[in-house]
Amino acid sequence: MPLTEADQRRVDEAEAEAEAAGSTKLLVRSPPDTQKLGSITVMCLILNRTIGSGIYVTPAVVLRATNSVGLSLLLWTFGAVFGLCGLLVWLELGLSIPKFQPPDESTASLEGEGRFENVPRSGGEKNYLEYIYKDPKFQTTCIYGVIFIVLGNLAGNAVAMGQYIMQAAGAADSPDAVRGIAVAALTGACLIHGLWRNGGIVLNNVLALIKVLTLLAVIVIGFAVAGGANLGNGPVGKGVVQANFDTRQSFVRPSGDFGSYARSIVYVVYSYSGFKQPFYVLSEVSRPKKRFAKATIATMIMVAILFILANVAYLCAVPKDRILSTDLDMATVFFEEVFGNEVAPRVMSGIIALSIFGNIVVMTFTASKVKQEIAKEGILPFSLFFARSTTTPYAWFKQRFWPSRSRILEQSPATALLLHWFFAVILVAATSSTSTAIAYLVLVLLYCYTLVIIVGFFVASGVLYLRFTKREEWTDNLGFKPWGGPTAAIIYSCTCAFMIVGVFVTPRDTSPYAYATTGVRHYIVPAVGLGTLLIGYSYYLVFAKLIPRWRKETLVVEREPIIVRQGGEQDGEWVQILEVVEFWWAARQSGKEA
Repeated sequence: MPLTEADQRRVDEAEAEAEAAGSTKLLVRSPPDTQKLGSITVMCLILNRTIGSGIYVTPAVVLRATNSVGLSLLLWTFGAVFGLCGLLVWLELGLSIPKFQPPDESTASLEGEGRFENVPRSGGEKNYLEYIYKDPKFQTTCIYGVIFIVLGNLAGNAVAMGQYIMQAAGAADSPDAVRGIAVAALTGACLIHGLWRNGGIVLNNVLALIKVLTLLAVIVIGFAVAGGANLGNGPVGKGVVQANFDTRQSFVRPSGDFGSYARSIVYVVYSYSGFKQPFYVLSEVSRPKKRFAKATIATMIMVAILFILANVAYLCAVPKDRILSTDLDMATVFFEEVFGNEVAPRVMSGIIALSIFGNIVVMTFTASKVKQEIAKEGILPFSLFFARSTTTPYAWFKQRFWPSRSRILEQSPATALLLHWFFAVILVAATSSTSTAIAYLVLVLLYCYTLVIIVGFFVASGVLYLRFTKREEWTDNLGFKPWGGPTAAIIYSCTCAFMIVGVFVTPRDTSPYAYATTGVRHYIVPAVGLGTLLIGYSYYLVFAKLIPRWRKETLVVEREPIIVRQGGEQDGEWVQILEVVEFWWAARQSGKEA
């Protein structure tokens, strides 16, 4: 990245301080312009995370729970609205905070006097929650940090991947084999990103493209069958279309089970929750203020259209009664009905497994960056170890044999990836005493309830707090102004509140979410989810209260960002080129609380 003379001087000074003998400072670089994420990659991060097992599995479960074609399609449409509202909330925050003082006015620092500019930072909702709920110090960071470090992975999806690989291979279900595949997938994803950052990004983009093409193929097949095409099992479509989409029948005798509706909404919104992924790596995105909003909004609209069309395509080929009479997922039933043989469903199982691996690849890339940001706050044991970035083996090897003039080689958060891998494997192992089906159900619902719903409620509610209690201070300096003002935040926060409470309502015995079907009491997972807040708060009390009193010292965390104008242009966006992180314990002042 070309820099002005003043910017280069500040960078050189920060590097010299961090690299001086005896220095305890950690220097963490942001990727240079040549390694920044473009709009296509931003779109692929969302697509690769959003298109997974959900769109192939969840439609059948939702239809069984609602007993209504019309209502199930309405829930998927509402899920699209919910996802778009969530994206608008995250854009409002992500392109507006944190704020730094430009170096031409003062040293770059958080808060203070003078003009402030938003400089996008990786970490997603971690940054937003810390900005909204500032006091007491460390409380928000500890609560969110504990939840995300432990649950911010796709261990449940990895288990599902193992199941689908076994189905694709035509092998008997083996819990040990499934969990072995799950651990292998989690390990492989971490190794890919740790060994070769750009290789992981390319893999993410390729998998996203494959997923979109696969979903388009499903849609085309469904509509072709509806038009009378015979793909191996006879012209099954026309009669199915008339039965499923008859307006006099599609809303007849729907389930009146409130608990089932609440759970169905949870699983639908989980399928749309991938919009958060690029916010986790926002500081690595090229020119986010100019391109980011357009790319993410266009992608979520694309996802909404694909998901709704896929649901319609399924129902063009699969009779409602067929779905209600089986426990199979929608994609498997769809391919059985269309092709009329056992090979096609097995092929689809392989495709679903590949889609799930794509979920794992993108989540490993983005979540490790969040965990690195959490480590920079000093709340973890060995925080500096987990906060560092290291040159990837691929970059080292390339520089060793094919030297380039670049001063900054490709880096990855290798130690944060190790932390991510450790807790993902722990979760897979922790559910080893249950069946793989129950393990998947519990891990996915726990992730969704905590990191999508509870965290989403506090983020959206926080936006409303900023808008209605600090109206001028907040709205006059927004980096992105969402359509409808606070409407998106109201819809998102109210829906999250409904789901937080609604999943505690007991579903009927005939529901696919009932204990007789799942083997898990309906209240256990949400109770554990709420319990993680208590665990995080307990961690805060120990870290921020008991340990300082025992040591008679206070932890001081200093994060000094070096911000420059991208490309060295006078009107370029402010970006963070590197950050100097340092922690130390300082003696407490007499009579002053930590």
